[in-house]
Amino acid sequence: MDHEVFTRQQYGEIAQFIRARTERRPTVGLILGSGLNALADEMTDADRLAFDQIPGFVGTTVQGHQGKLVFGNISGQEVVIMQGRVHAYEGHSMQRVTLPVRVMAELGVRTLIVTNAAGGVNPSFRAGDLMLIVDHIGFMTMVGGNPLWGPNDETLGPRFPAMNNAYDKQLRRLTLEVARERGIDLKQGVYAGLGGPTFETPAEIRFLRMAGADACGMSTVPEVIVARHMGLRVLGISGISNATIDDPDAEESANHEEVLAAGREMTPKLMDLIRGVLERLPN
Repeated sequence: MDHEVFTRQQYGEIAQFIRARTERRPTVGLILGSGLNALADEMTDADRLAFDQIPGFVGTTVQGHQGKLVFGNISGQEVVIMQGRVHAYEGHSMQRVTLPVRVMAELGVRTLIVTNAAGGVNPSFRAGDLMLIVDHIGFMTMVGGNPLWGPNDETLGPRFPAMNNAYDKQLRRLTLEVARERGIDLKQGVYAGLGGPTFETPAEIRFLRMAGADACGMSTVPEVIVARHMGLRVLGISGISNATIDDPDAEESANHEEVLAAGREMTPKLMDLIRGVLERLPN
């Protein structure tokens, strides 16, 4: 499963299947994390395709991920939204997990906005905060499970892509400006991508903090690697869904229900921020 390989021709065939079912031609892609579906739900005159109706895509199994591609217009931009995502811990290869990003690029997407629900490793973060991702630590990909493992197609991207500007500096600057203008308290920090599906032990949280992480989650990093491999500009935003637990004797425990609840609280701020960014992007 780890060595599953897709070809450029397959990505193109899937994109052609999608084009036949929508007249929309998106240039911006959005990936919505756990509990952050409202931005897609509010779009009117949108075209919607369930993942399990699209060749190569797989349905989601995680609560809070609806598993749809939604095509429409937000703030003057033609967009395609992944309403939910699949994860490697659901039993899929990294190539399968990142296939939708490849297909988005084939559809004409050149800017990818990635969101996620994340645990707050930084002790100053609180549930409901938004964090602009400035960089990531890909624990899931540094020593294994990288979506670029396998033969490389130079028409998609280079064998050894640079990742020092994974999260586009100009997009980050624009997002900070929008946040200031709209009175949104936007934190900044480093996202740690973990394999899941277990939440982190207290020792792991202390380790992540020492490693320089401000938030952690179970997605995003593979999608960003593939997007950068293909030359897409990337903007990443984490919604802090819970304060992580660094005390092994603590009575409380992390759970997915609080992740979904925090998503409902932070979604209005996230929607406002993304709308503002889209308004400022060139058409």
